[in-house]
Amino acid sequence: MLRILNKIWKTGLITEDLPAGADPVLEQVGAQLREGIARQFQGSLAIRQVDAGSCNGCELEIHALNNGYYDIERFGVHFVASPRHADLLLVTGPVSVHMESALRRTWEATPEPRLVVAAGDCAACGGEFGCSYASRGAVSNVLPVDAVIPGCPPSPLKLMQGILQILET
Repeated sequence: MLRILNKIWKTGLITEDLPAGADPVLEQVGAQLREGIARQFQGSLAIRQVDAGSCNGCELEIHALNNGYYDIERFGVHFVASPRHADLLLVTGPVSVHMESALRRTWEATPEPRLVVAAGDCAACGGEFGCSYASRGAVSNVLPVDAVIPGCPPSPLKLMQGILQILET
């Protein structure tokens, strides 16, 4: 144990330095997002992310929203574990037959007024999977969708802009 601690002490920190300045586009979108959330949701927007059968590419970008670079929580957005606490459902992937009833139940458990955003090309139009014996295709084939964020997968900044777009309408 002491040998490991000694090695850590001798090696020191080997992480990269923080970037000199923040991305101005990210800060601008974040400020607009904070204003829209303050206007419509009294300062806090709760999102429940639902994977309806995706390849997990969109989920990786959604998870990046919570990392130290994007840090979407500083703009008043947080992810919740229960649809009963959510204001917005962020759905990814084409809706598989097996996830259709779970997605409907999640939507019904979300309190009014609820917003539904289809994130990614698969959620928007079915993507490569389309409609088949195993897939219902786009989220709009199962639920009423308020906004679509295109991309395969959409970048974290595009996700923030899509959420901002739905708040401005």
